[in-house]
Amino acid sequence: MDIDSILKAALQTGASDIHIVAGHPPMVRVHTEMAALDFPVVTPESAMRMFRHMCHEEHVARFEKIKDTDFSYEIPGLGRFRVNAHMQRQSVAIAMRAIKEKIPAFKDLNLPEVCHRLTYLPRGLILVTGDTGSGKSTSLAAMIQSMNDRYHAHIITLEDPIEYKLVSNKCVIEQRELGDDTPSFASGLRHVLRQDPDIILVGEMRDLETTAAAITAAETGHLVLSTLHTVNASQTVERIIDMYPSDQQNQIRSMLANTLQAVISQTLFKRTDKKGMVPAVEVMLCTPAVRNLIRENRAFEIPNVIETNRALGMNSLDNAIAELYFNGMISREDAVAQAAYPDKLERMLAA
Repeated sequence: MDIDSILKAALQTGASDIHIVAGHPPMVRVHTEMAALDFPVVTPESAMRMFRHMCHEEHVARFEKIKDTDFSYEIPGLGRFRVNAHMQRQSVAIAMRAIKEKIPAFKDLNLPEVCHRLTYLPRGLILVTGDTGSGKSTSLAAMIQSMNDRYHAHIITLEDPIEYKLVSNKCVIEQRELGDDTPSFASGLRHVLRQDPDIILVGEMRDLETTAAAITAAETGHLVLSTLHTVNASQTVERIIDMYPSDQQNQIRSMLANTLQAVISQTLFKRTDKKGMVPAVEVMLCTPAVRNLIRENRAFEIPNVIETNRALGMNSLDNAIAELYFNGMISREDAVAQAAYPDKLERMLAA
């Protein structure tokens, strides 16, 4: 039993994720549901062999030090995978996310048209948010590819690890991976402004240092795209503000109000009309009203602004979910289960 055979079998099932855990056969996630592959039960020894086969010695050293490591793995002619190795019950476990070789086009992602319009912005901060596995990386890759096909610009990405391989078209694209090319997002961002970028992609704004550097880059006239693990626009604004010490929060509200251009929050649903997944997308655009709410510490009022500005391209999560349901793409049960306001959505679906 080798990892390449397991991954080949997993892709044949249409799996998005593959899990290697001692005491279980290899497990896959296909359209949100877990299933076992037809392989023997994984032992601690075989799990460690698979881990060592996939990664470099520096990843092994990091794993031995902190019991976690992230890297990418590629099987030529088959595909690429984002990999996390970690310890559980004193043995190594491996979680892998399959990465499509080809970046999907906007029209194939069921994203709102406003997401494509955002790629025409000359500067500012665009955030794509959502739970793990909600399609944030794919949406960002599609946005970058759209700009790559249109502009003569310099794009630099900072990723952990590199997922989609971006091929320079009209743009010059540099992709830097944490660990191999830069020690951290914050370090890469500190130096990126000396590398003459036009567009910067930051894999995740995961700490204060990275967040501050991303906002500074957006303030200095660059277009910055990044992600956060938040479920809606108002929570995203609050999460960024809360990263800062209380005596700096008024200042960062002003900076964020000036630089933030949009928040796109995604929630994935299993389709009922055909195989696959479809996102419900909340969109907040930074109109003058939204910027004032951010400055005045009234982020809790952002949902009201989104509701009343649908003509501009904004949309709340629950409205997006309702649209998917009425278009016959998702089940009523799933729609209500993932709604921000389940009672309100149930009334909307019954109307």
